[in-house]
Amino acid sequence: MNEFIDMFSGSDPTNVATSVKLVLLLTILSLAPSILILMTSFTRIIIVLSFVRTSLATQQMPPNQVLIGLALFLTFFIMAPVFNEIYDEALEPLFKEEISLDEAYEGASLPIKEFMAEHTRQKDLALFLNYAELEQPESVQAIPLTTLVPAFAISELKTAFQMGFMIFVPFLIIDMAVASVLMSMGMMMLPPVMISLPFKILLFVLVDGWYLITHSLLDGF
Repeated sequence: MNEFIDMFSGSDPTNVATSVKLVLLLTILSLAPSILILMTSFTRIIIVLSFVRTSLATQQMPPNQVLIGLALFLTFFIMAPVFNEIYDEALEPLFKEEISLDEAYEGASLPIKEFMAEHTRQKDLALFLNYAELEQPESVQAIPLTTLVPAFAISELKTAFQMGFMIFVPFLIIDMAVASVLMSMGMMMLPPVMISLPFKILLFVLVDGWYLITHSLLDGF
């Protein structure tokens, strides 16, 4: 701990600059999970995949680890152009000491702001702008991240729930049909979910459900 404090108390400007970069790097790493969840496509993807599992009523199949892993790799695939632009415009010049930290921040924030702004509803953005008593920004770069991130998050939540509703409908019809058949046969004590589960899985496999879900998610971005 004393050595860490000595890095800031030294008179050498190089040591101070290195220490500041180290603190910034540790801060970014500590915020990485929040950045991944709220500033990328991860939120929409994991919610939609969770809706798929819930609508199938397969309990823990696929397991949480599989869903999160698939959501992560889909997120990396979708966000790859944005991450590449951040690296080219901000990180690489910063590592080569061609730009300052402030310039690197501006260069890194613009691609992610453009991505979030493209998928944020104007109504949601206006909500936070009005609450913060901010004027309508003239450009995407002028939108504060403290305003854009929550607006983007609730927009993604609405989109994900809309997709989840559309996923639920066909499986709900199967549940209702099976329940009606069981009632007409007088088999009221038999849980309809137990009978409808194989039919829902069969339908999902026949229509190639994972392909359709993934296709819809990729098209949405």
